[in-house]
Amino acid sequence: MIKTSQLKELARRHGTPLFVVDHEALRGNFHAFRRCLPRVQPYYAVKANPDPEIVRTLYRIGSSFDVASIAEFNLVYENIRALPADERQNFIWDKIIYSNPIKDRRTLEELDCYRPLVVYDNAEEIGKIRRHAPNAGLALRIRVPNTGSMVELSSKFGAAPGEAVDLMSRAADAGLVVEGLAFHVGSQCTNFENYVQALGTSAGIMEEAEARGLELKLLDIGGGFPARYDRHVRPFRELAKILGAEIRRLFPKDLEVIAEPGRYMVGTTATVVAEVIGKSDRDGKRCYYINDGIYHTFSGILFDHCQYHLKAFKRGPARISAVFGPTCDALDTVSQAEDLPELDLGDLVYSENIGAYSHASSTWFNGFPPAKVVHINVQPL
Repeated sequence: MIKTSQLKELARRHGTPLFVVDHEALRGNFHAFRRCLPRVQPYYAVKANPDPEIVRTLYRIGSSFDVASIAEFNLVYENIRALPADERQNFIWDKIIYSNPIKDRRTLEELDCYRPLVVYDNAEEIGKIRRHAPNAGLALRIRVPNTGSMVELSSKFGAAPGEAVDLMSRAADAGLVVEGLAFHVGSQCTNFENYVQALGTSAGIMEEAEARGLELKLLDIGGGFPARYDRHVRPFRELAKILGAEIRRLFPKDLEVIAEPGRYMVGTTATVVAEVIGKSDRDGKRCYYINDGIYHTFSGILFDHCQYHLKAFKRGPARISAVFGPTCDALDTVSQAEDLPELDLGDLVYSENIGAYSHASSTWFNGFPPAKVVHINVQPL
């Protein structure tokens, strides 16, 4: 965790709003994942935070990447290509999975020369891939329970398990190479039973596929690994123990298993520092206005169903206060109930564990720019 004294010094040096990314925490999260799930190769979900420095750090320590757009694909490519030759010589395109089940034809045409690994979940997509990316390898995404996840995905993506083998056979009959199976239990999944059910369903599908002559080499267990925003979130090692046991029980040792951690990797690595630019009393409640908000770093409140709590550097008796962002939109409400001491104009506040699905969605609404990004504890080349 970044010390408050360091945050204040960084804010003094760079100004606010300031988004501080701690690469020591990033490396720690990656190594913890590998230590707890040694059989599973992490493919970092770039959409969680596409900052190039994050991509470079994760690549250097052995991460692969999950991308969901051609822009993310190119971002990974350009930043890996920029590394010294001795650091990128082992980089091959099976280190990336294009996990968005729906792709436009232009994206497929651009990807095809790389012989990419892509995900699909319907018959229409098979025809599209055959026409525009025939050199791709495919993974079929199935629909699995998302119960209790902060953001559910099953209503938009995933083939019904009962039609899975037919869809894989159809792709194979079209001359495409079906590499394996994929699922996603929903973002910030604190209901570990979702994974247990999904793994059981996947094992049944793979057994049926083998009986019908399909040889699957890959299982993608998706993302959803919860960031520990507070003590109510169970530690990752508890989930990893369950996953490891189920994978050993259900699948052969030579099956390649990958995952798509995004929030887990970056959620706890960043802190935002903002400045109080206004204050008032409304309906008996103290209200503070800060120079960051819903259209910027705190966008996860709206898009990610996540509530970030604010802390003050100043000490003093706390009172329930409202906090608003700087724009003229009433939607720009960070919180209606934060425990804060009496603050003055120019005082600083900060919010921790805000690394995922936050700065990545920042806009320039009302002309207010996103927070400046500062990286600390980056290992030199």
